[in-house]
Amino acid sequence: MPRKLVIFHCLLVVCLLSACLPDVVPTSFAASPPSTAFFVYRFELPAFVGFSEDMQVTKEIPFSYPVNCGLFDTFPAPHGQTLAVELSCPNGQSVLFLDTETGTISLPFSATDSHFLAWQSDGLAAYLKVDSLTAPRIVRTYVGGGQDELPIPEFTYDLAANPASNDVTFTLSRGLGYGSELYLLIEEETTPQLLYSDPSNYLSFARFSPDGKKIAFIKIPDTQTPFTVGELWVADADGENAQKLADADAGHGYAANWSPDGTKIAFVVRENPEDEAANQSSEALVSNIYIVEVASGQITRLTSFEEGYAGTPHWSPDGNTLAFNVVINGRMNVFIAELKLGEVKPLGIEPACCPAWMRK
Repeated sequence: MPRKLVIFHCLLVVCLLSACLPDVVPTSFAASPPSTAFFVYRFELPAFVGFSEDMQVTKEIPFSYPVNCGLFDTFPAPHGQTLAVELSCPNGQSVLFLDTETGTISLPFSATDSHFLAWQSDGLAAYLKVDSLTAPRIVRTYVGGGQDELPIPEFTYDLAANPASNDVTFTLSRGLGYGSELYLLIEEETTPQLLYSDPSNYLSFARFSPDGKKIAFIKIPDTQTPFTVGELWVADADGENAQKLADADAGHGYAANWSPDGTKIAFVVRENPEDEAANQSSEALVSNIYIVEVASGQITRLTSFEEGYAGTPHWSPDGNTLAFNVVINGRMNVFIAELKLGEVKPLGIEPACCPAWMRK
């Protein structure tokens, strides 16, 4: 599998429970007012820190992990109070479920690796890729317990759920030089439908619009260059009428995300596309957040970083705020963009990462 897609793949051999569970399971933390809407992870005095809608700290959930592991990312359920937390350890990836109200942690797979793909639209289950090297499979894992395997090929590296149903899309590649394909699996069916294929590009980060009628995805050139500049595309949910919207950062692994009203998409643009060093390492990358209006194609630059790079932008439920990671000189922080005010500023807790809006 190409290096440029390393973010999608587990490294991965068996991930033992002792290697991937946090060292400290939270036992007590400040009471949570119902206004908690947003979480980030704070690295110093390790904890998930909750904020109200006006960005006031409402709670802290202590959470640490082994020193030889790293926090890969967090994924809030589309409804409810669960946060999927993915760790990256020497023995592989591991996904935990964190209940942000009680602080309870559960580990769906303790004896093998697991990699997060997507939440089911109702937030009751998550799709994980497990046992990547021995017997790779796609498993729907329920937060309350239980799981079932999906009839999806092991070559799958990305998956998204339709917000209007439990149908899912997934992308797969058969190796360098073969491009990739985007499929739809309708709930309760066993045979996927081919929606779109491209023999020259990898299709990544396919995301349904909030009404489930369109799909946005990133095209990554199918080359041996680890990190490349790609393109943001959008198509109807049946794969028809595909069109390019903008150039976008591709191989570094940043998804484009729909606004809650489905009229805009926020995405990452690489500002130094000719820099060969940035083709080989994210340390040389310079990137910013942009927004495109889907209907008109009008593009607006949101941030103006001249060094470092911005990560995947995440919309607040009301569509007025974007949150995203920014890495400058090797230090990661979370920034907030207030769209109505035209302000972009650091959250104020650093170093920190992994902004997650909770939608209850």
